[in-house]
Amino acid sequence: MRYWLMKSEPSVVGIDDVLAMPNQTVDWWGVRNYQARNFMRDQMAVGDKVFFYHSSCPQPGIAGLAEVAKKAYPDRMQFDPESPYFDPKSTPENPRWVNVDVRVTQKTRLVGLDELRAHPELAHLRILQRGNRLSITPIDPAEWDFIVRNLIT
Repeated sequence: MRYWLMKSEPSVVGIDDVLAMPNQTVDWWGVRNYQARNFMRDQMAVGDKVFFYHSSCPQPGIAGLAEVAKKAYPDRMQFDPESPYFDPKSTPENPRWVNVDVRVTQKTRLVGLDELRAHPELAHLRILQRGNRLSITPIDPAEWDFIVRNLIT
């Protein structure tokens, strides 16, 4: 099992939106970074644990816990010319972009960046590194355990 932090803008799809969806599950569409795509395509597996992270908002932070509910498959948005995520070089026969389905398992209090930074045990957390803009990052199992044990519960 692996652990991940996945960013979503709450003005687009927030944790409350997913909780209102059937099976509390969303397809994680719109990722257009090759490294983040490769994480989904090559490393994510059903059952992997996820921190659902609100980004690009007044108070960014971990908003809940989730899990990968379906392995990677082609992102439908890449084929829609009306979508801002359309990719004219991507075809159904050779899709360039994928997504996974993510199921929210628990909404939590918001654990913000300042709170994460306050713990030396989390000093290597990728979200805290300067210049990190990836929407999906792996989480070390020890970091996952520390956050869940000390900051969420």
